[in-house]
Amino acid sequence: MSQILHTMVRVGNLERSIAFYTQVLGMKLLRQSENPEYKYTLAFVGYGEESTGQAVIELTYNWGTEEYDLGTGFGHIAIGAADIYAQCDAIRAAGGKITREPGPVAGGTTEIAFVEDPDGYKIELIQMSSAEKGLG
Repeated sequence: MSQILHTMVRVGNLERSIAFYTQVLGMKLLRQSENPEYKYTLAFVGYGEESTGQAVIELTYNWGTEEYDLGTGFGHIAIGAADIYAQCDAIRAAGGKITREPGPVAGGTTEIAFVEDPDGYKIELIQMSSAEKGLG
């Protein structure tokens, strides 16, 4: 059986990104490692340990690179939440950027919202009561 382990995103300021994912989105810093020979640092954040089957996010900081072109191929990271309305209020209060207010998806009933991390990556929040139905 296979499972998704993590999604990797490159970040321009590791401390700022760790703060966003832990303090604004409520994830935990699970582990961090440096590779001085190849000049990069990895930090893994998530809501639970990979050993319990949870997928996590790998934040990769390549030393000396402060910014990336996000390109047009990457879409977003999706996170299920019990109450996206309350979560958006908490994210806003913590200084996070809401780019789409919570509400039904266009042409459907699934409730979603979008947040942007400090590097510009989009994070979709999906109301868990409708997450398994798919967007519609």
